Amino acid sequence: MSTLTSTLLNSELSSTLSSDMKKSQQHIAATVTWALKEDLGVFDEQALSTEQDITAMLIPESEQAVATIITREDCIVCGVAWVNEVFAQLDASQSELAKTKSSTNVSSTEIKWFVNDGEAVKANTTLFELKGNARTLLTGERAALNFLQTLSGTATLTNQYVKALAGSNTKLLDTRKTLPGLRNAQKYAVLCGGGVNHRIGLFDAFLIKENHIAACGGIAQAVATAKKNHNDKTVEVEVESMDELQQAIAAGADIIMLDNFTPVMIEQAVTATRGKAKLEVSGNMTIEILQEYTKAGVDFISSGALTKHVQAVDLSMRFK
Repeated sequence: MSTLTSTLLNSELSSTLSSDMKKSQQHIAATVTWALKEDLGVFDEQALSTEQDITAMLIPESEQAVATIITREDCIVCGVAWVNEVFAQLDASQSELAKTKSSTNVSSTEIKWFVNDGEAVKANTTLFELKGNARTLLTGERAALNFLQTLSGTATLTNQYVKALAGSNTKLLDTRKTLPGLRNAQKYAVLCGGGVNHRIGLFDAFLIKENHIAACGGIAQAVATAKKNHNDKTVEVEVESMDELQQAIAAGADIIMLDNFTPVMIEQAVTATRGKAKLEVSGNMTIEILQEYTKAGVDFISSGALTKHVQAVDLSMRFK
């Protein structure tokens, strides 16, 4: 198996959250800018302007406020950096706007966090406090909470799946079935919930599926070409039968995904593979049936539900 496999499917990935966040800062900034421009009706290369928030403009320009944000339900927190970035960008916008008006009446938003990403909290817990210009707090409220509630929802669901796998050696993987524009964010949320990242995109690992196999002329041809083109990349093959499983083993696949296999077929696959490749189970993996599939001894279970079936955590912001 390639060295990339151990990188992508490392059970200790959750311990690298801080370094991952540093690498992702550029993605966070771009995603937040996109969200704020969408909310403020700013397009193309126009700069953000809080004056586009016509409701916030009802408030006196110098009005200061303090707000608390609570969760109304138990959850795993995720999204601290996105919230911070929302108000950092709005503060910068306010500062630039003040320059055009030769105004010195500019204040930065103070954010005091009481929790960390990956932390389990109970309903009615205060997550953070904001202090600053009232217009800025209200302009940033929805964008900030959208990120926090969505990513916390992903982390919370992931954690429920992880708990269902407790006591087994099976690792929970995410998929590429993420919300558009939030791939890196949701992958991070999965880590916060205790899951493991599968490939990030189309560039960092092979996942050879039914249509790839048909277009390449067979499993053996597809795997051979993959190893020739990028011998440093993990090669995973999706199979739908025991015959295809044997072909993938013979071709030297690093990981074999058993798509919609029954529990009996999975047990047969584990016996047939005997450590020659890692085995992953996929296809309608609901939390109710996870344990049934882990008993067979597969290495990984992947679920698109972690990121595509998002139920946002209920959050609330109130001025003091």
